[in-house]
Amino acid sequence: MAITNHRLTDPEYAQNFSDIHPPFETRDAALVDANRCLFCYDAPCTKSCPTGIDVPKFIQQITTDNLKGSAHTILASNIMGGGCSRVCPVEKLCEGACVYNLMDEPAIPIARLQRYSAEKAIAVGWSLFQRAAPVGKKVAVVGAGPSGLSLAHVLARAGVEVTIYEKEEKGGGLMTYGIAAYKVTPEFCEDELNYILSIGGIRIQYGQAMGREITLDQLQRQYDAVYLAFGVGVARQLDIPGEDLAGVVDAIHFIYDIRANGYPAVPVGDKVAVIGMGMTAIDAATQARRLGATEVTLVYRRTEAEMPCTETELNIAKLDGCRILWLTAPKAVVGDDSRLTHLVCSRMRLGDPDSSGRRSPVDTGETLTLEVDMVIKAAGQVPFADLVQSSGLENDKGRIAVGPGGVAHPPPGLARVFAGGDCVNGGKEVVDAVQAGKDAAAAMLKYLGVEQPKN
Repeated sequence: MAITNHRLTDPEYAQNFSDIHPPFETRDAALVDANRCLFCYDAPCTKSCPTGIDVPKFIQQITTDNLKGSAHTILASNIMGGGCSRVCPVEKLCEGACVYNLMDEPAIPIARLQRYSAEKAIAVGWSLFQRAAPVGKKVAVVGAGPSGLSLAHVLARAGVEVTIYEKEEKGGGLMTYGIAAYKVTPEFCEDELNYILSIGGIRIQYGQAMGREITLDQLQRQYDAVYLAFGVGVARQLDIPGEDLAGVVDAIHFIYDIRANGYPAVPVGDKVAVIGMGMTAIDAATQARRLGATEVTLVYRRTEAEMPCTETELNIAKLDGCRILWLTAPKAVVGDDSRLTHLVCSRMRLGDPDSSGRRSPVDTGETLTLEVDMVIKAAGQVPFADLVQSSGLENDKGRIAVGPGGVAHPPPGLARVFAGGDCVNGGKEVVDAVQAGKDAAAAMLKYLGVEQPKN
């Protein structure tokens, strides 16, 4: 067994990482599904969308060939509506709330219809929003991910000058560096970013990390307000023997390397174990298979009923041939000459319910040993606690504490600081980060005394 790159041919990589959910190929195909919509009053699909997209409205606009109006309806609520249509867990959100589910009929493919309109706007470059005249206010944003870009776009529309400080070489955050490429391609991420920036008034400075090239103190003294949206990204440790052996990697860096360096450059093992069952774990497992791993096993300490990922994501892993071990927890990584050879796991059972009704896994004393040459840790992410605490911000174990509108609590005597997205909530969906940016933008404009954008 060995961990190597260039396992496949270029055509095989292209096939394995092609779009897993192709868009509508024709107008007629989109109209067939759009015309099924019942255009519900007080629509549950809209209520379930964290950004409040008026779903019946944008679908009805599709049926009347008003594609530009449809795109405006989407992007006015969610400027990253194109990307979210690819990566949102829609079965838990809009499509899961569709009334057709109550009739035992297929839900309206809302995400696919949303993609149909939003991607048209991005591809053609429709100018759906106009920037107000400059109002003489400057705002700094730390992080060019979904939350930072969402806030920046609202502020730019209102005439505020925005400078985003981004530690990476590209913008987009999680969309660009943290999601499987077969869901959202690097090319689309770049196109969506350029579309957002086309409003004007937004400048991104790359290679600028808070705590390294810039400090919160500097930003507060140079700008009228600051928005912190640097997300999370520190992998949770397993705290088991052998975790430091060569061949043990974290899923965040594994996926980052695929997105940053390309498929052929990323090494993968023959037999891979992935620890966890969230979206990141699924992305790591499926991409390991698509990079050429012969066997991938997902190890999860709870049951299928408690898995964090969606059933759709689980089915992707199953279709890719990934094996799943439920009620199984990593106990030790074993190897020789500094390289792993086996993963020892504990068999678990669910204990008695606690006061909240939740049943925690309990070690049965039985063990299971997997022959592996690579272990990918995807047991969750933790905040940048050292960075947050060194900035003097109130926090809960590294998660920035905020009030209404995302107002943070900076050290005494310094300007108003706002924060949102994963650095506040600990890690949710892209669509939640977008809404956090919108909420903070509204509060920031009020603080700056600037009128809210009308278009």
